[in-house]
Amino acid sequence: QVQLLESGGGLVQTGGSLTLSCAASGRTFSSYYMGWFRQAPGKEREFVAQISWGGASTYSTDSVKGRFTISRDNAKNTMYLQMNSLKPEDTALYYCAAGQARGLYDYWGQGTQVTVSS
Repeated sequence: QVQLLESGGGLVQTGGSLTLSCAASGRTFSSYYMGWFRQAPGKEREFVAQISWGGASTYSTDSVKGRFTISRDNAKNTMYLQMNSLKPEDTALYYCAAGQARGLYDYWGQGTQVTVSS
């Protein structure tokens, strides 16, 4: 089992940057496929990006490609989401998730709020 804690959210102007972190408990972080999701008010939760166990493979949704970068540091049990060129439509509660394989997420954090002002 793993526990996840997101941090790094905040209020930023359009075009600004933020880096989100997801700290995981336990000693088996490297055995988990990791992902970022977000949920805007009144909308369903949506996939943002994912990263494989060792970090060699990443994938992100089209709306953030070229702006967001997912990475992980297994020695620090931490995953990151570098967000650049932020837009108001990126405003959402951002969650990190962990699972045994791509698309199979069993564990979720509580979320960190990102608000982009226009």
